[in-house]
Amino acid sequence: MNDRIRDVYIVDAVRTPVGKYGGALAGVRPDDLAAHVVRSLVGRTPELDPARVDDVVLGNANGAGEENRDVARMAVLLAGLPVSVPGATVNRLCASGMEAVVQAYRAVAVGDASVVVAGGVESMSRAPWVLPKAERAFPVGHQQLYSTTLGWRMTNPAMPERWTVSLGEGAELVADKHGIGREAQDAFALASHEKAARAWKDGAFEAEVVPLPGVELPRDECVRDTTSAEALAALKPAFRRSGGTVTAGNSSPLNDGAAALLLCDEEGLRATGREPLARVRASAVTGIEPDLYGLGPVEAVWRVLAKAGRGFGDLTHVELNEAFAAQALGCLAEWPELDPALVNQRGGAIAIGHPLGCSGARLAGSLAHQLAAAGSGTGLATLCVGVGQGQALILER
Repeated sequence: MNDRIRDVYIVDAVRTPVGKYGGALAGVRPDDLAAHVVRSLVGRTPELDPARVDDVVLGNANGAGEENRDVARMAVLLAGLPVSVPGATVNRLCASGMEAVVQAYRAVAVGDASVVVAGGVESMSRAPWVLPKAERAFPVGHQQLYSTTLGWRMTNPAMPERWTVSLGEGAELVADKHGIGREAQDAFALASHEKAARAWKDGAFEAEVVPLPGVELPRDECVRDTTSAEALAALKPAFRRSGGTVTAGNSSPLNDGAAALLLCDEEGLRATGREPLARVRASAVTGIEPDLYGLGPVEAVWRVLAKAGRGFGDLTHVELNEAFAAQALGCLAEWPELDPALVNQRGGAIAIGHPLGCSGARLAGSLAHQLAAAGSGTGLATLCVGVGQGQALILER
């Protein structure tokens, strides 16, 4: 019987460059994206026998297509890991990748595992159309197809209409609640692109990004070096035709990508022969009204800080997923003690992209690399989740 909670270390983290919808990664299956980051991650630690990996846990928000239901197990096999290495796929929608990291952290912390690969993958480009089963054999007439790329489909009629608004309308509701205007949203989006472009120019992502062989994508595909306040201001509202403030320019795009992290206890760490990037301190998840999903991180962050015995003043790095500028600004408005200069120092999802099941793992991995580069610090990663949830993770070095 395990009589103590073990320290859990993030030894390494990798991700693909993030591709745009229909872009450079659109020809790559999601199971191949996942296999690439798993293979790359394990390969970067040659002292670790791959057979010592106790589990592979991957987040994925779709699962309806080439992920083949359990993309983690598919990735293990495609990556060439020993068949003795199992794999499980988890789904917390936009936070699926972080949920995978949290589940791996818990398994290692309680002694169920010593070495775990965790991460996430999404190909929004290749998300299939689905056709519900007919209610009777040989139906006459047309049948409706549903896109699995994003958002509600085949909605249960018992669900209140207020809860099933589109993600974009949910962002507008947050903007209404906090009085966040179009100019502030566009300024936030512009800063995201500027920080991401600068990070790529400075080589800040070199330690974490593993390009795919045979794919011409050296960096994140949606980062726009030349965008401007004027260009963003010229875009029309995407969700509310009258009085809307949320546009394609101040929203995260649709994307493809994968990320993976290596988590170990002290025994597993010795087997890697490496110095860890960071240590996992605490995690938290909370729920909120589905139509206000964008504010999901607010309570989750308060809760994870309390669990870690930390306050906003202790933070040195913050990764807040930018589903929409309005959503991110709404969260920041409810954290007045947080220095906004600490948030998304290398850009956020508006520029880098938001491949749903991958994003939480990308945030956690990038945060770990930033802490390692700084040499010390306390980092926070958090996401909102469609249908009203928030998840948060504290890392330290």
